[in-house]
Amino acid sequence: MTAKSFNFGRLVVYGVLLVAAFFFLVPMYVMIVTSLKDATQIRTGNLLSLPAGLNVESWSLAWSSACTGVDCRGLKPYFWNSVSMAVPAVLISTAWGAVNGYVLSMWKFRGSEVLFGFLLFGVFMPFQVVLLPMSQILGYLGISSSIAGLILVHSLAGLAGTTLFFRNYYTAVPRELVNAARIDGAGFWRIFWRIVLPMSTPIMMVTLIWQFTNIWNDFLFGVAFSGADSKPITVGLNNMANTTSSVKNYNVDMAAAIIAGLPTMLVYILAGQYFVKGLTAGAVKG
Repeated sequence: MTAKSFNFGRLVVYGVLLVAAFFFLVPMYVMIVTSLKDATQIRTGNLLSLPAGLNVESWSLAWSSACTGVDCRGLKPYFWNSVSMAVPAVLISTAWGAVNGYVLSMWKFRGSEVLFGFLLFGVFMPFQVVLLPMSQILGYLGISSSIAGLILVHSLAGLAGTTLFFRNYYTAVPRELVNAARIDGAGFWRIFWRIVLPMSTPIMMVTLIWQFTNIWNDFLFGVAFSGADSKPITVGLNNMANTTSSVKNYNVDMAAAIIAGLPTMLVYILAGQYFVKGLTAGAVKG
């Protein structure tokens, strides 16, 4: 391959990436500049024009006083509902998936492969089919329309995916380490805590980021299983955007959308490199 053709190929790749980045970043740009404009600039200005000044009033309204239906407390209570729901659900589903993956890869028993196959149905099964039975279970447990109910639902819904991640990652761990620990008298939990878990940092980061993104951005379970005081931020954002008024405050809606998506954006910005490394490490053997 000549240097000329190589440079041309690289140029094409960069051009495609720039076009893709443009289509992904323009909506974000429009959201940010619109959130910083006042109502007059939005009515008279161009969609892509820069704001005349840094107007952060819309951010304050979106956070603390914008109306979502008849509730005019902004996104603040919904944000903290999502935090109270997402953090425990992410930790529970990740820890549970780590133990499942450890068992299914290193402590296989008769029928374990069949069990794993059935568990994989949870990765591909549409969540809409579990809404009715899950609502009945939550009612039976007495935790329907509550944060605790949402934590349980998300922990169970994410279990198939987290188990798959850890099981595939642990199949690449040398069996000699586990066998040597067994010979030395180490049991199930000691091997897990002392040998397996310290080696699990890459896939642990992948699972934590994956689960946090899915749970934080979920709308289906939030709207189906939450009550008046337990709605997550996605439901609050939807209610705010659909609240009718004499004048539509696009700047407030845009600020609210950015606030709702900010936690997941920060997670990927701060820990995105660990996500890529973990996926690569877990792709060696499956």
